[in-house]
Amino acid sequence: MRAFAPLVGLAAFAAAAILPAGLVSASDLDQPAARAPARAVVICGTDAATRRAFTREHGAPPVFVTAREALSVRGSDPAWSTPRCMTAREHARYRDAATSYAAVR
Repeated sequence: MRAFAPLVGLAAFAAAAILPAGLVSASDLDQPAARAPARAVVICGTDAATRRAFTREHGAPPVFVTAREALSVRGSDPAWSTPRCMTAREHARYRDAATSYAAVR
């Protein structure tokens, strides 16, 4: 459980990396139906203890996504009922790809 606690703290960071920055404008704040559903991503380990802790915390076994899958998420895609997991290596790939994409724009 101790190894899982710091990883849960990274959930907000990873979710912020997954969701587009301009998703909600100031005019949308009073219209909750206009917002796209949140898609949380947690940086998880692949060991048995982390899997058990994730299942205990969220009620379902972890579903791992790759950087490519995270980059292909669209606002029109259905919301996730539980957070998705991403390994630290895949998160580094996602961060590098997102940085490259921002540099090109």
